Amino acid sequence: MAGAGGGNDIQWCFSQVKGAVDDDVAEADIISTVEFNHSGELLATGDKGGRVVIFQQEQENKIQSHSRGEYNVYSTFQSHEPEFDYLKSLEIEEKINKIRWLPQKNAAQFLLSTNDKTIKLWKISERDKRPEGYNLKEEDIVDIKPANMEELTEVITAAEFHPNSCNTFVYSSSKGTIRLCDMRASALCDRHSKLFEEPEDPSNRSFFSEIISSISDVKFSHSGRYMMTRDYLSVKIWDLNMENRPVETYQVHEYLRSKLCSLYENDCIFDKFECCWNGSDSVVMTGSYNNFFRMFDRNTKRDITLEASRENNKPRTVLKPRKVCASGKRKKDEISVDSLDFNKKILHTAWHPKENIIAVATTNNLYIFQDKVN
Repeated sequence: MAGAGGGNDIQWCFSQVKGAVDDDVAEADIISTVEFNHSGELLATGDKGGRVVIFQQEQENKIQSHSRGEYNVYSTFQSHEPEFDYLKSLEIEEKINKIRWLPQKNAAQFLLSTNDKTIKLWKISERDKRPEGYNLKEEDIVDIKPANMEELTEVITAAEFHPNSCNTFVYSSSKGTIRLCDMRASALCDRHSKLFEEPEDPSNRSFFSEIISSISDVKFSHSGRYMMTRDYLSVKIWDLNMENRPVETYQVHEYLRSKLCSLYENDCIFDKFECCWNGSDSVVMTGSYNNFFRMFDRNTKRDITLEASRENNKPRTVLKPRKVCASGKRKKDEISVDSLDFNKKILHTAWHPKENIIAVATTNNLYIFQDKVN
């Protein structure tokens, strides 16, 4: 598996795990987002209870040259509280949907956190002290809500600004389309400048087609030339200059296509998996079930399945590749698709912007892995 440097096969090792070992996990403790800052020194998590925890990478241990600095708690605070919208008779959850770090201009560190209603800007400064928070004014940029809500057929699922062109952003929809907007044309972006959509293969058409084509995440590459989208079964890479089809498609867990009926019945089909790029845009990563996560090397076209498990939690323990047997006779080192635990899922992943350090969230636990340093 090629890493941030690309080209060399690397082995992933266990580094740390954060969070309680309890089997009975409180809903509020479930991690809902993970994000490295632009230097990779800080790592933020948000949870369903509205809390944000910031981890800081300690300075490298010069005595143990093979050991990178561990991530330890730097700051923790309550970002959002539950609300009730009396006008609409609607409960608004405190769950943190997304965290975004602002580019660092000086010693100060800022991040944005959002629930379903309010975006907040936080200044991160002192260890374990509640930072100062600001409520940002709510603005309409894009709104695809119809006049009659009974006619609602499509919702916005993810949005991302271009890393280099601040006037350009994309947003994805539940219908599997991605629209690119240019704010130089108009501040109200109700007309897109590009529409990215792949025609559906008629042979794969089923009752679940529209549900599994819904895009759960969209991320620009660091270079700004490509964007990656994640739907229920696959990851797709799009060239911004080509709208009619993706340039690369990676099947994350195609063996689940035959299980869509049961996944619909247990609501798993509505799970929203995220995806991320490594620092050089050569490898992409996303999560799956059974606490598995997948990496796809864009250069060699090789892929690997790894598992976040407390069974291999000794530092520098090399992760063994996992394989799922979809049908037929199962080999010794394979797991049957019928044995997968759909309650264990990795929805949120993050990759250090400069090093081969990754963070994956499994319910209330945050696992950190790094490449094996000889």
